[in-house]
Amino acid sequence: MIESVLAGVTAKCRVKCSVAKTGQEWSVFLPADQLLKAVRNLDKEGYFIEDVCAVDAKEGFLVVYHFDHFLKPGRVSLKVLVPHAAPKIPSIAGIFSGADWHERETHDFHGIEFLGHPHLVPLLLPDDANIHPLVKEDKARAAVCAFTSGEIVACEPGFEATVTPPPEPKKEEAKKPAEKPAA
Repeated sequence: MIESVLAGVTAKCRVKCSVAKTGQEWSVFLPADQLLKAVRNLDKEGYFIEDVCAVDAKEGFLVVYHFDHFLKPGRVSLKVLVPHAAPKIPSIAGIFSGADWHERETHDFHGIEFLGHPHLVPLLLPDDANIHPLVKEDKARAAVCAFTSGEIVACEPGFEATVTPPPEPKKEEAKKPAEKPAA
């Protein structure tokens, strides 16, 4: 399903999710330059935007867009990783006007610049605020793989390590109690 909806879109990684565990069918990681193409495709297929948010991860800001459809089952999340040093991404407010205040809120809290946004002014913070309260210190950031769950269907070489959790450490075999010597 997602292959036809996102035809012509170059994804870094496509993950088939467990709806029971995540509430979504697909999680698709995109380069920033593919975001608008993917969003236009979802719009043409009748999807609507639920929300836009971000997570401050070790590798950068993970900007997450949740989409759903009234008639087709299959919640989809588009995820774009933008660097801490240059947190910029295209605005989707020109396609989905409902993204306007979500992008403003995400800008308030993380400092991400949504390029082409029609009115990127503070939504919740004072106009003179010079902080972004959800930007974390390096040691407090989790890796992107902590925000990925499901079966990797297709992934760019090298990007799979970004979304795959490291192997769990082997647990020691349960120690057997020492046998008592025969009396």
